[in-house]
Parts: sequence; structure tokens; C-alpha cells
Amino acid sequence: MHIVCLDLEGVLIPEIWIAVSKAAGLDGLARTTREEADYDKLMKGRLDILAANNLRLADLQAIVKGMEPLEGALDFVRTLRGRVQFVLLSDTFDQFARGILEKLNWPTLFCNTLEVAPDGVITGYKIRQQDGKRCAVRAFKSINARVFAAGDSFNDLSMLREADAACLFRAPQAIVEQCPDLAATDSFDGLLEKIDVFLQESP
Repeated sequence: MHIVCLDLEGVLIPEIWIAVSKAAGLDGLARTTREEADYDKLMKGRLDILAANNLRLADLQAIVKGMEPLEGALDFVRTLRGRVQFVLLSDTFDQFARGILEKLNWPTLFCNTLEVAPDGVITGYKIRQQDGKRCAVRAFKSINARVFAAGDSFNDLSMLREADAACLFRAPQAIVEQCPDLAATDSFDGLLEKIDVFLQESP
């Protein structure tokens, strides 16, 4: 059995926090896991900015609902679904996800959860599992599935290295240079080619 595990933001959709940053005019929210490897530090900074600017969950959900998949992403998902089972492993939050998953024909997503007060103020967040992407890949391997993984950020690296085969996808050059052990591609066609090689070579 084969499974493909994909990051969501930067692979199939634009970075949500960059979209929020642009819509709200708050440059501080544009920082992502491409630049900051410490996810807890990154999220605490985001929550501080949201609180200081009175931005609530509904505000962020409205922005996400207006987002579209990256060009070519929906065709890629349709093609991939015809070849192999796949799941999305993301550090986004389930309260955001519904606004964009519908536009990708509802793929399976494992992600995190925001803690929200009754008035809609985001008070914190709950990580589904520490290093959850790597743990998910390891769990799939424990049931004798062979796993291909793709992602673009620092928080994807442990997932990629846990997988049987992997690829950086549209990763910043700094990450590509730091990871000479990982294949890299910038196109959906290139990613499909690498997945096809994996499917053909795997027992």
C-alpha cells in the first residue's frame, strides 16, 4: 500500500497567514514556518498581534474563505487521487480549513485546533501532537504503508526525512541549500513525476 502525505499551505494553497497579513495590513503576520523554525514562538507572536488589533476568528475565517487554491493545485489533486491515496498534514487549524478544503474537493486533513473564547477572541491553540507530521508518517509506516511526503517549510523536514521517499516543493532557496539530501521541484508536473517514480519502484 502507498500513501502520499502533503503539506497544505505553500503546496496546494497560499500561506494563510500571509493572506491575513495582506488583508489586515499587518506585516508582522506575514512571518511563516519558512522563516521561523520555532512554531510555538511563531504562534505566540501571531496571537499577540491579533489581540492588539482586535482581530477575531470570524475575521480570519472570512479572509480564508476568500482564498483560492494555487494555480494548478486542483488539477494536481484530481490527478493524484486517481493514482494513489493521499492525506494533508498541516500545522493550520481546523477552524480555518473548511473555507478552503471545499475548493480542493474535500481531501483528508490532519491539523491543529484554535482555542476560542465565546466572543470569538482566539486565546490559544492546541497542537494535535508534537511533531505531528512525522508521527503521522511513522504511523502509516507502522501499518506497512510506504509513504511519499512533500512540503516546503522547516516544519516539514522531519516528515520528509521520516518518509520512504520525499521531495521539497517550491521551498525557499535557503531551505533547499540546507537540505542537499532532499530532492526538490517547483512544479506540480515535477512533483507528479517524483511520485510516479516512487510508485513504480516501491514493492
